[in-house]
Amino acid sequence: MTRPRSRGRLRGFTTVLLFLLPALVLFLLLVVAPIAVAMYTSFFKWNGLRGLPTDFLGLDNYTRAFSDPVFLGDLWHGGVLIVLSLLVQLPMSLGLALLLNQRLRGRAFYRLLFFAPYVLSEAITAVLFTMILSPDEGLANQILESIGLGGLEWFAEPSTVLLSIFVVMTWKYFGFHMILYLAGRQGIPEELIEAAKIDGAAGWKVFRHVTLPLLGPTIRISVFLSVIGAIQLFDLVWIITDGGPSHASETMAVTMFQFGFKRFQVGYASAISVVIFLISLVFALLYQRYVMRRDLEGATTVLRDQR
Repeated sequence: MTRPRSRGRLRGFTTVLLFLLPALVLFLLLVVAPIAVAMYTSFFKWNGLRGLPTDFLGLDNYTRAFSDPVFLGDLWHGGVLIVLSLLVQLPMSLGLALLLNQRLRGRAFYRLLFFAPYVLSEAITAVLFTMILSPDEGLANQILESIGLGGLEWFAEPSTVLLSIFVVMTWKYFGFHMILYLAGRQGIPEELIEAAKIDGAAGWKVFRHVTLPLLGPTIRISVFLSVIGAIQLFDLVWIITDGGPSHASETMAVTMFQFGFKRFQVGYASAISVVIFLISLVFALLYQRYVMRRDLEGATTVLRDQR
């Protein structure tokens, strides 16, 4: 009896391996290999053009990064965008999701309308807001001037450029988070809401003690995606401001691109890319370990029960 079972397990393992092999090869070539190459070249002074890197620098590229005011400013900008996303973008998305879960006339249209910006590419969004927030003929300044407030240099002033970038980010991505919250809210049984109302809870109490706790897994996923997106932000900033003025809107990814593809300091750019990767990896591991632990344990329990 042991041999047939072992043969069956071996066949099952071979079948699974054959199905996973194409995806595994692509993962190794497109994810693991670039990470390994970036880590290797980050220890060298290399322009990326003349053969393999040979001028070994050790940790000098990393020391240079963390002593560079521009890169330290990039870290600060990323932190500001993360805080603004958590305090403004996600609560707004949650509020809209709860509103559009109500029985409203035309709610399907409003859901489509709010989700539509996420479908647009980052390039189209950047060009669109470059025109809307243009200091000369932009729609935003025309509206402000029509009510007597005067126009703003949205992307040209260091004091306003980061907030302007955040406005563009919010318009682009809030619909995605809204759909996540809406799906999570629709997954809550209405019987629980009705039971809470029968017990005397209403309005804010129902939200605080029933809806919000049951939306916990969805909110935690949304926060994770928002933080990772802010850490790796590139497209919008690159197209709209190129990191300016005076590095006031620059992010780590923009700095990496500038040094790697415009200044041809590939070794230093690789070091920055490794820092971005390590920050994202450490955050992901800690977040899953301490924040999403209950969700992962619940999923594991469900899988075991299904077996």
